[in-house]
Amino acid sequence: MSAHTDARFDAKVYGQRLERAVEFMRAAHLDALLITPGPDLRYLIGSAAESFERLTCLVIPADGATPSVIIPKLELASLDDSAAGELGLRIVDWVDGVDPYQLVRSTLHAGSRIAVADAMPALHLIPLAESTTGLPASATPVLRQARMIKDEAEIEALRRAGAAIDRVHARMGEFLRPGRTEAEVGADITAAILEEGHTEAAFVIVGSGPNGADPHHGMSNRVIEQGDVVVIDIGGPVEPGYYSDSTRTYVLGTPSPEIVEKLAVLEAAQAAAVAAVRPGVTAESIDAAARTVLADAGLADAFIHRTGHGIGLSVHEEPYIVAGNDLVLEPGMAFSIEPGIYFRGEWGARIEDIVVVTEDGVESMNNRPHGLTVL
Repeated sequence: MSAHTDARFDAKVYGQRLERAVEFMRAAHLDALLITPGPDLRYLIGSAAESFERLTCLVIPADGATPSVIIPKLELASLDDSAAGELGLRIVDWVDGVDPYQLVRSTLHAGSRIAVADAMPALHLIPLAESTTGLPASATPVLRQARMIKDEAEIEALRRAGAAIDRVHARMGEFLRPGRTEAEVGADITAAILEEGHTEAAFVIVGSGPNGADPHHGMSNRVIEQGDVVVIDIGGPVEPGYYSDSTRTYVLGTPSPEIVEKLAVLEAAQAAAVAAVRPGVTAESIDAAARTVLADAGLADAFIHRTGHGIGLSVHEEPYIVAGNDLVLEPGMAFSIEPGIYFRGEWGARIEDIVVVTEDGVESMNNRPHGLTVL
C-alpha cells in the first residue's frame, strides 16, 4: 500500500477500514458509529480535522448505507486532504443557525444503537445523546481490533517515525552538557525533532538528577550538573500522523559503580521484554519478563509503572503491556517496551523502544544503543 500524499494513505486503505468498521459494528449489535475529529477520524478517512465548538461528525451506518460527514461549511476545506471525496462520502454541510445534532439524527433510523469516538468532547456528546436515543456506547471496543493490528503502510510509517527520533537521540551530545538548564536542552531537542522529520514535538522530557525519578517530569529551569543521570523521553508524529516515542538515559561525566550496575540490570530487563515478544504470548507476559529481571536484582520497588503502551495515531493506545492484561499478541501490534527504575530525590532511568509483533517474533523501530550513554 503506497501513500497517496504525505498526509494520508491511498483512499483504498480507508475504504477497507470503513468496511471493517461496519463488520465490527454489526458484530457488536450497533447501528451506527459517530466519529468526531481525533485519531479515530484520521484512521477511518485520513482527516486531520480539529475539534471546535461547531460539530464535525462522521456517521457510519451499519446497514451499508453511504457514510455521511456532518461538517460546518466554513470547515469544508479540512476535508480536502482526506479521502472523503475519493470514497464518495455524503457531505452534509451546515451554517450557523442550523442544528447540526438534528442533522446527525436525520441520518439515523429511529431507535438506533450508536457508539461514539472516545475523543468526542462533552460539548458534542451531550446534545447528540439528547438528540438520538440516550447515552451512546464507546466506539473503542468496535475499533480497537482494527487499530491495534497495523497494516504494512502503518508499520512503514512507524519505521520512519522511529528512525527520525533515533536521529534526534544521535544528536544529544550537541545539546546535553553541564551548565545548561533542562528547558534550554529541551528547546534544542524540540527544534531537532522538527528538523528530523516530525510534524511536531508532542512531548519532550528532560529529567536530570532527582527530576529523573519522576517518570512524567517534563522539563524545568534546573541547571544540569556534572555527574547527573539524565532521562530523555521524546517523540512526535510523522505524516500521516504516526508517533515515535523513545527514551534513553545519559550521564554527564563518569558514573558511579552503583549507577553502572543498576543501569546494566535495567538494560537486561528491557532486552528480556523485547526478546519475549512474539505472536501467541500475552501482553502481561511481556511485562513480567522485564519485571522479573528487575525483581531478581532487588529493584522491583523501583519499577513503578507498566512496561508499555500501544502506539500509532495516538501516543497511548491499546494494547497496554501491563500485569492483568491477558490479551494475546498478534502480528501487527505495535507498542513500547520501557521499563524504568526511579529513586526519589536521587535519580532515575528508563530505556524505551517501539516494537512491532511480526509473524515469527519482533521488529524494533528504534536502534540507538540501549546502555548508559556517557557524554
